[in-house]
Amino acid sequence: MDVGIIFKMAAIGIIITVVCQILKKSDRDDIATLVSIVGLIIVLSVVVGMIGDLFSEISNIFQLNG
Repeated sequence: MDVGIIFKMAAIGIIITVVCQILKKSDRDDIATLVSIVGLIIVLSVVVGMIGDLFSEISNIFQLNG
């Protein structure tokens, strides 16, 4: 696992937070909610991909190729 992926997820979180705060200050709460949901989906898709890689590595280690 690369440490850089953690920094990328943190950067996405910071950017999403700043954008949401700007949108909330300009009375666009509906779009701010949508932006936060999109950010969550992006980070979750990265995490799911990493979990899939973990399971494939575990199956390769224990030679569970089916």
